[in-house]
Amino acid sequence: MEIGESFVGSGPNAAQLNTILGDREGPVGVAWATALATPSTGHVPFITVLQPGLPVKPSTLFVPRSRVEGSGHSRLTWGPAQAGVAAGVADSVAAGVVSEEDADRLLLIAAVWVDPNADDADAVFANNREATRSSIIVGRAGLPAPRDAVEKRAEAWNPNYRPQDA
Repeated sequence: MEIGESFVGSGPNAAQLNTILGDREGPVGVAWATALATPSTGHVPFITVLQPGLPVKPSTLFVPRSRVEGSGHSRLTWGPAQAGVAAGVADSVAAGVVSEEDADRLLLIAAVWVDPNADDADAVFANNREATRSSIIVGRAGLPAPRDAVEKRAEAWNPNYRPQDA
């Protein structure tokens, strides 16, 4: 099981993405199928497609981390964010990060935050494409090294919180 994380962009059109890549016969396969079969209101996982009828490989489950509400947020989630994730997965296979052989036996879960205030479809697409690609690279490489995370513990911050003295 390979776990990745990436944050790309700024403001409401930024992409915050987590990925789990693993064999369809293992725990990732169980989690993938369970998530698809048990949607909840506002959080409906769906299979990511490059085009209607053309699912991306590895088969990718898009799991909305933000409650999908309203027509604008729905369009940005199911449109450009989903297309960006699909393109990022395809980019990873095209670059050999995930081999074509592995793409048939692996499954990917992408937990994707789309800010309800997002307003730029092209930025949402581009940011999710890059965040997906980079999250898969991070997961495949097993990054960060535990030592790197320990060394940064006194500098903890994120786009939603930065200590006043930082």
